[in-house]
Amino acid sequence: MTVAVVCVALLGFLLFALGLNVSLARGRSGKGAGHSTDPADPLHKAVRAHANTAEFAPMVALLIFYLGTTGPATWVLWTMGATTACRYLIVVGILLSPNLDKAHPLRFVGALGTYVGGLALSLAALLTVA
Repeated sequence: MTVAVVCVALLGFLLFALGLNVSLARGRSGKGAGHSTDPADPLHKAVRAHANTAEFAPMVALLIFYLGTTGPATWVLWTMGATTACRYLIVVGILLSPNLDKAHPLRFVGALGTYVGGLALSLAALLTVA
């Protein structure tokens, strides 16, 4: 259960830290609401990083938490850690990318790892009732 709790805590930290980052970026830009759709705008990138995390992290965290209660196999524990790491990679790829219109390797790896890891964790959850 330790791996699961650490992963869920890391996902929670990521989501709330990104929310704070959006607030700070709003303060720097002077925009209390909305943002430019310019793919190079730092506020736009901060909002996208937070929104993307808010879209995926809750379901990933729920799967990880549930599986942590089932005495998961070693491959599931590794998948939990790798999927959590991929959520961080996608955020770094978004925030460090000079322009969101262009692919960034970390963003790609993070997205791919989230999809593969999320599907694997979903399958693992299904296998607990089979």
